[in-house]
Formats: sequence, structure tokens, C-alpha cells
Amino acid sequence: MFSGPPADPAAPTPPTGAGTSSNGPGTSSTGSGKPSIGAGTSATGPGLPPATGPGLPSAGAPADAATIALSIVVPPVAVTPDVVPSSGDGLGRTPSRFPVTVALAAAGILALLIALVGPGLAARGTGELRIPGAGLTTLLRTVLFTALAVHLGELLAPQLIRPVRGRPRTAVRSWSLYAALAGAAAAAGQIVQLAAVSGLGITETYATRDGGLLLLIANGLVLAALCAASKRPAFALAPLAVVIGAEAIRAHPEAYSPEIGAALTVVHLTAASLWTGGLLFVLRTMWLWRGSPVAARALLGRYARLAIWLYVALAATGTASTLRRLPLDTVFTSAYGRTLLVKLALMAVVSALAVAARRRMLRDTDPAVAHRLARREQVVLGAVVVVSAILTVVPDPHWISMRP
Repeated sequence: MFSGPPADPAAPTPPTGAGTSSNGPGTSSTGSGKPSIGAGTSATGPGLPPATGPGLPSAGAPADAATIALSIVVPPVAVTPDVVPSSGDGLGRTPSRFPVTVALAAAGILALLIALVGPGLAARGTGELRIPGAGLTTLLRTVLFTALAVHLGELLAPQLIRPVRGRPRTAVRSWSLYAALAGAAAAAGQIVQLAAVSGLGITETYATRDGGLLLLIANGLVLAALCAASKRPAFALAPLAVVIGAEAIRAHPEAYSPEIGAALTVVHLTAASLWTGGLLFVLRTMWLWRGSPVAARALLGRYARLAIWLYVALAATGTASTLRRLPLDTVFTSAYGRTLLVKLALMAVVSALAVAARRRMLRDTDPAVAHRLARREQVVLGAVVVVSAILTVVPDPHWISMRP
């Protein structure tokens, strides 16, 4: 069975019958009047236009027997697994984005529910005073922490990508501008909420301690967004440092050594943002580089080496903050203690996934399994961000401690 171009109604109808003469190598006439097929020729059927080429009549020229007899052979191609173009998962199938979209939507809805109802569930039965608008505040602070992570992760990523040899020249799209604007909107939303809860006007809210710090955070993120939109995105480090400092001061209003708590929070929040945001950017880049597994594996390896030091900083500052802020007799009876236990459990899962991904990366040349484990680590880190936002909203556990 031979294929050819669609029939052209305007093409002259070739004559039928015997006596077709040969024209050039590869064709000969047969007694039946049908041209035989030789090397470099193929049969043509009625209604097909004659082949054209150098030395052949054009399509508009009158057709003769020699032109009708001459045709072009299309060699048959055997479709085997070796010639099927592979994409996506390497099995010749294009991966569908529908399950990924559904999973992301489900994760977003779950994070929204945790942020809205988490503070109330943590404080149930503790006897602590109810904080007005705790759920909305947690949601806004989750957006703020996420914005910091995305922006700082993108500022860190070029230092990880640049030394990778043989890397593709493609780069993922930057999210830092949108993240900074979302973070600024979240800070502004907290100002509005604070004004509504306290019964003050916006101007009077700016004069309060929390209102002034939130205004500084919002302005810092706006400046970071302008830097991200400019040709010097690295300049955003300065306003982001101001944002982290203001957030650390805002999160520690206690009368006992607030400067120590603020310093610990600066290190903790910076390390957490670099870990979470850096992993997100690395995973996005690895997906873009899925056709270059060697470069993708090298990038994940560079991030894993940095993540070890970030983990040490997180563990040290987190332990110190817990020892100075959480009395032992309120671990199970305060919202802060209960939320902290949930965060520690999630961090244990993150640690296990990170270790497993590193082992598979060292063992296998194909980074697919390590990439899958790192994606799960990223999902759990997203839950850690939400729980961390709850920690900044629930009351100080010293108020219900029995210690003097």
C-alpha cells in the first residue's frame, strides 16, 4: 500500500491501458499496462498529480506517458520502540498536567483550612484568651512567609546554577515580583485587620508598635518588588533584610530579653526561607532540565550540600527559641506547645525525606527518584510554613505557666 499527496481535481487524468513506455532507471513497462516499481520509484494511482523535480515537466505541463510512469518512492518506515519519540517520563508518553493541577489545588485548599481553623483547634481547652481574627491573621502571615521564601530562594538559586557544567541554557520564569507584591498585600491586610480589631483608624494604627512594623514590612516588600522588576534583582536583598528584621521584632513583644528572641528569629526565618524557597526553585529547574539528567543531578547535589548547613541553623535556633519561650509545664496545655509539637513532627518527616533523597541521589545516576522525594519534601515544607504562621499568632505560653 503506497501513500501519496491528496488527489488534485485539476490534475490531468492519466491514461490507462497497456503500452506504457519506460522513462529512466527504475521504471519499465509490463504487458499488463502497469508500471513496475524499481529502486527509487513508487506506483502512482489515478487522480494523483505527477511528480515534479529537476528535469521533469511542471505540474502545469501536458502529461505524457513518460511523466505518468515516473514516480517517487517513499520507503516504508518500521515503527519500533527505538524510533518512538520519548518525552516526559521517558516512556514515550507526555505527562498530563491535570493530576498535578488537582494536587496543587487540593494542597492549597488544605493549607487554607489549616490556617483558618488551626489557631482555634490548638487553643481548645487551654483556657487561653481568644485572639480576634486569629485565622485570617494566620492566613495573611502564611502568604507573607511564602513570599519571603520564594524571593530569597530565587536570589540564592543563581549561585547554585552557575557552577553546574553542561547545564541547559534555559531558565525558569521568575516569581519574585509576584511574590513580593503578594507579601506586601498580606502585610497591608494585617494593618487593616489590626485597625478593625482595635477600633482605630489607619493613621492611628500606624502609630502603634505592630502597625508601624507592619507598615515597614509592606514598604520593604514593595521596594523588593521594584528591584525584582529592574535589571538588578539582587538589590532586593537590602529591603528583604529590613523585612526579616521587622518581622523578628514584631514576633517577640515579650518583656524578657526580646533582643535575644529577635536575633534568633532573624537567623531562623532566613534559613527557613532559603531552604524552602531554594528547594522550590531547584525543583522547578530540574523539571525544566529533565532532558539533561546529569546537570539536574548536579544541581540537586549542590542544593543538598547547602541544605545541610541551613538545617543545622534551623535546628540550633529553633531549639534555643523553644527553651527560652516554652515552659515545660505548658507543652501539652498551651496552644503554642501543641502547635510546636506538630511542627516538630512535620520537621521529622522533612528530615527523613531529605536524607532519603540525598541517598538516592548518591546511589543513582538518574535523578528521577531523588526528584520525586524532594517534591514530597517541598509539600511537607509548605505545611511547616502554615504551622509556623500559627506559632506567631497563638498567645505567649508564659501567661499560663505555673512557674514564678
